[in-house]
Amino acid sequence: GPVSSLYGNASGGAILIHSEDAPKTPFISLRPSFGEDGFQKHQIKFGGRSGKLGALVNLSDLNYDGYRDHSKTEARQVNSKFSYDFNDDSDLIMVLNHTDSPTADDPGGLTEDQVNNDPTQARQRNVDFDGGESVEQTRIGFVYKNKIGTAGSLMLRNYYLWRDFENKLPFVGGGSVAFDRFFVGGGVQYTHTGQIGSFGNRFMIGFDLDQQDDDRERFDNNQGVLGAKTLDQNEKVVSIGVFLQDEIALTERLELTLGGRFDRIKFDVSDDFLADGDDSGKRTLKEFSPSLGIRFGLTDRTNLYANISTSFETPTTTEFANPTGGGFNPDLDPQTATNYEIGIKGLIGARSRYELALFQIDVDDELVAFEIPTQPGRDFFNNAGKSERKGFEMLLATEPVDGLKASLAYTYSDFTFEKFIDVNANDFGGKSIPGIPEHLVHADLSYAHSSGLFANFDVLYSDKVFTNNANSASSDSYVVSNLKLGYTRFFNNWEFSPFIGVNNLAGEHYNGNVRINAFGQRFFEPAPERNIYGGLTLRYDFGA
Repeated sequence: GPVSSLYGNASGGAILIHSEDAPKTPFISLRPSFGEDGFQKHQIKFGGRSGKLGALVNLSDLNYDGYRDHSKTEARQVNSKFSYDFNDDSDLIMVLNHTDSPTADDPGGLTEDQVNNDPTQARQRNVDFDGGESVEQTRIGFVYKNKIGTAGSLMLRNYYLWRDFENKLPFVGGGSVAFDRFFVGGGVQYTHTGQIGSFGNRFMIGFDLDQQDDDRERFDNNQGVLGAKTLDQNEKVVSIGVFLQDEIALTERLELTLGGRFDRIKFDVSDDFLADGDDSGKRTLKEFSPSLGIRFGLTDRTNLYANISTSFETPTTTEFANPTGGGFNPDLDPQTATNYEIGIKGLIGARSRYELALFQIDVDDELVAFEIPTQPGRDFFNNAGKSERKGFEMLLATEPVDGLKASLAYTYSDFTFEKFIDVNANDFGGKSIPGIPEHLVHADLSYAHSSGLFANFDVLYSDKVFTNNANSASSDSYVVSNLKLGYTRFFNNWEFSPFIGVNNLAGEHYNGNVRINAFGQRFFEPAPERNIYGGLTLRYDFGA
């Protein structure tokens, strides 16, 4: 659910990812991988610590012809993380990433008849117009943490991004897109952990400041050849957010969380292509998003909780695109939501844990994608009046014996439009929101033996999904499973670990993605059938 107090302008919550730290012992590893459909990926990773400095660098090169025609991908990446410990109370982390992907062909969506006839084919129009994209991006970020006294801590964030993007869409008028993006941002967060009277308390306060600057151009796409310019505009977005959150332990078992955030986002477009008129304009969007949570320790091993949280999500600059010309869509509003959730989390014995949650999200002005006949393959967006998302989530994870781990996750989703009349005056009130399966089940089983043998098996069941707002078409349910086997052996400082895997073990025919509301009922993107891959990890540690 929404976590707007700390993370701001988004409806979908947050995923917490902690990237790998440099190990104490320096090392270097190589990992070549090969598979069907021309899959090749080669990686080299090295790093270690020396005194107060830590470094970890990973380089990779990917080439993949693709399961479908016109789906070739090339990508080269550098991911690195550096850390410096000034003392026991302060440290600095720097992350540097670079991506160079000169080729990412788009085979396009297919109709149901085309999928049944040949799922590996590309949409001919995408081939004729050389549909696809290329991107080169560099990102650098800094996080500084410092303890203040015995109860306080300060965190400073600063990051920069440069992105050079080109895209060819399967139509003539404005079908070639290019933009140069510069993004800069940062934030400050102060946390105080202590007591208020006899109550334990943690208080957080801070602010975020971000700016995105895009120079965007569009040209005619003349069968894959760059044509006349049709759009030239500068898009600037400035975002300011101020937040606070307080967690107070009312008793040993009862904890209350209160939070709030105010966001102000200003969009400014300057039209430099005046042949079709001046589409310059500004939009300023702002919202206060409060939240309330309570947790009760039923036992030392079981927690009950309940949350009410709100969210505010503006359209992106791409979603703001005007279907009738340049500038920003004047009829598009931000999406807001209120989330209600109750749940229980706990431990079973020493080796198992579980989570259960019931939720309801009431959404106003949900952002919904659609296509228009003159620009097939390009998404525009409008607002649904009201929608409701109800569901149930469950997780069970266990390690019954050493080396054997299993997990089972299930999600039930009942997502519907309550009020929605689209730009063509179609009434979709009462229809299910497309693209969301009603039932989703994932199971995972992994085993590692002391001899070095290891195996992983996972299976995913997805219920059918509707592919348009009218619910007149759908993508079938499917069950897909994957298996990976390997062996790890150590020779002094060397690690030798070959592996082999099978994706889509049962050879299921299914759609890996659906294009919601695609024009011409081109909803379906078939996923690869059974395919085999393998590789080898070779690592050397420079130490005992």
